[in-house]
Amino acid sequence: MHHRKAGFRGWLSETRTLSSYPSGRVSGVIATPTPDSRSAWMPGFLANAVIWGASFIFIKIAVDVLHPTWVAAGRLAAGAVTLLAVLLITKDRLPRDRRLWFHMILPGVLGTAIPFALFAYGEERVSSIVAGIWNATTALWVLPFAVLVFRTEKFTARATFGLSIGFVGVLIVLGFWEAEGSSLIGQLMCGAAALCYGVAIPYIKRFVTGRSEASGVALATVQVIIAAVSSTIAALVLSGPPPMPTTWGWDVIASILALGVFGSGIAFALNMRVIKIAGASTAAYVTYLVPLVAVVLGILVLDESLTWNLPMGALIVLAGVAISQGMFSRKPRPVVTNGVSAVVQEEELAAVGSRPGQ
Repeated sequence: MHHRKAGFRGWLSETRTLSSYPSGRVSGVIATPTPDSRSAWMPGFLANAVIWGASFIFIKIAVDVLHPTWVAAGRLAAGAVTLLAVLLITKDRLPRDRRLWFHMILPGVLGTAIPFALFAYGEERVSSIVAGIWNATTALWVLPFAVLVFRTEKFTARATFGLSIGFVGVLIVLGFWEAEGSSLIGQLMCGAAALCYGVAIPYIKRFVTGRSEASGVALATVQVIIAAVSSTIAALVLSGPPPMPTTWGWDVIASILALGVFGSGIAFALNMRVIKIAGASTAAYVTYLVPLVAVVLGILVLDESLTWNLPMGALIVLAGVAISQGMFSRKPRPVVTNGVSAVVQEEELAAVGSRPGQ
């Protein structure tokens, strides 16, 4: 019989057992959730959907006061501190392999820092709803880069069909028949952020998988530290020192902390637990809930409007993702998510969160 360690520290320590990312597998198997186990993983699964879906309203609130680069730098700094605290509590440690740190530069900069800033820039021009939907297109960008650039995957008829459907959904979300000016630029920035995730995910599989015995939490911490440092440097160069925190307002401070502590820290630990209990495939299906949460919260909290093309396009995008990832086949493959969680998913599964996980 499995005996759980008591307390919050014991719960966090369970994430250390998931050091399987380097081998390309999660605990060596893909677990199949059972009705009896749902009470153990479902709360964390739903919490992640809420945390990552809510990230877009927090970004929207923060960019009203802070420069987009400081929104990215602030949330990453908070995320790095949170993940370092998790390592301390679980008695884990950062990897010492310099080559591993070198290979984590691209995921840290291109796969985390830049897309976090791009989403913030984008949300200066578009709603949090639009940003949340664009985030769901990450999986559509992964396959072309995995096949054509990093050679970690092969095209199949199913994947090509799903990809084609997904990009039709992208055009509908974009509203190509009427999109123009500031709105178009904002949407393109959000799309570019998702594309960055799509580059980083197969890169990690190609150059990091199998090269380290570090735990998933440790690898994610490396990624966020690199992202935090690079974001801070970019923010200082592009916008100068940030305004004093005393001028931010409680809502902006709370938003930055929520993005970092929850989106990049606690949600990551929750995701690791879901993977351990229910498997990588089940954990990755949070991808389908994140845009739904973003839409609902955008309407309820920020009173944003929802035009007909957004939900229709989002459904088509998600259908394309599901088809390309084999969700409807007898042996479904895990769905690609994004952001920081990239370092713990099976094979080409991504992060942060989404990211913008997040």
